[in-house]
Amino acid sequence: MQRFFSVTAPSVHQIVLTLERAGLIRRQPGLARSIELLVKPDILPRLQPIEPVESSMQGY
Repeated sequence: MQRFFSVTAPSVHQIVLTLERAGLIRRQPGLARSIELLVKPDILPRLQPIEPVESSMQGY
């Protein structure tokens, strides 16, 4: 999530907590990689990676 969304690790943690509070995921405390999706995957939008934007300021 950190690499995909280009955010910090603390931001990912806040996202996970928000999704859990909203009832969209469930986690098992103390167990790494225990996120369980609680909504049907087919109703979620398919995420596409954003292509990096080339700067017109390269070389300056």
